[in-house]
Amino acid sequence: MTPFEKAALLREQINTDVIESAAALEQFRIKFLGTKNVLKDLFLLMKGLPNDDKKAFGQTMNELKAQAEQRFEDCKEEHSVAAQSTQSHKDLSLPGVPLPLGSRHPLMLVRNQIIEIFGRLGFSIADGPEIEDDWHNFGALNMPEDHTARDMQDTFYLSTEPAILLRTHTSSVQIRTMETDKPPIRSIFPGRVYRNETISARAHCFFHQVEGLYIDEEVSFADLKHTLYFFVKEMFGDVEVRFRPSYFPFTEPSAEMDISCLLCKGAGCAVCKHTGWVEILGCGMVDPEVLVNCKIDPEKHTGFAFGMGVERITMLKYRINDLRLFSENDLRFLKQFSGL
Repeated sequence: MTPFEKAALLREQINTDVIESAAALEQFRIKFLGTKNVLKDLFLLMKGLPNDDKKAFGQTMNELKAQAEQRFEDCKEEHSVAAQSTQSHKDLSLPGVPLPLGSRHPLMLVRNQIIEIFGRLGFSIADGPEIEDDWHNFGALNMPEDHTARDMQDTFYLSTEPAILLRTHTSSVQIRTMETDKPPIRSIFPGRVYRNETISARAHCFFHQVEGLYIDEEVSFADLKHTLYFFVKEMFGDVEVRFRPSYFPFTEPSAEMDISCLLCKGAGCAVCKHTGWVEILGCGMVDPEVLVNCKIDPEKHTGFAFGMGVERITMLKYRINDLRLFSENDLRFLKQFSGL
């Protein structure tokens, strides 16, 4: 077969190849217009032609290339118009493909509920830095450097001179609030706190707290009890409550608040250590020395403070027995809280 006969065969293929899809169009482009197309292979045969035929064959090859390019552009435009036509006939009134909805994290559900409950009692929200200095985290709270209360908290220190650390409680925000605001002060302090503890089913190095503070004239322990009774009723419903004497360096007197175990209904189980009671928060009257540290007159003003771990409240409310579930991001666990 002569080069001219091969060119005639390729001309017929260019005109008759079926191109009904984008994939077929791409195959046509590769075959006739790509870097290794069949026209280049045919063009190499011109070397063996007599000189009188070379000019005619060159013109033939140019015509084939132009023909292939025109066929490609025509088919490309046809496919584009067809795609637009198909798109224009879609029923845009049909509902879209539904996407699965996520859920709020149980800790955020409980945190928001705590904020809402105390908000109804007139408590505002205050915030402060998570990287704190020694004075606001310890010193102003009646914990000098040699105080034994510091042993109660394992601290992440970022530097020692000066002492900079990750706050171990949101009590530091209480100090900052008392330094900047004048009584009456009625605020809660939700936030993240950090302690150097081994992670287990009951402990973690990172968790959430909500603390509260009320400073005014003639604030009493009775005011503290009524406030916390209201909180427990709104959060847990009908449970028994008791206060036990305790010790915190920044409150005096101090107490811990227990509720009857929600799992065993007070009968005794592993969660409540067979006592029928579960501790949910610490509280007390603000120590006068803390008021003095914040330049508030303890002769004129008194106040109470309380603090609770959001993880503990959440575990009790939803009967969760492992603290690590909150940070593992297991969708099987999190999906249980959809719609709450």
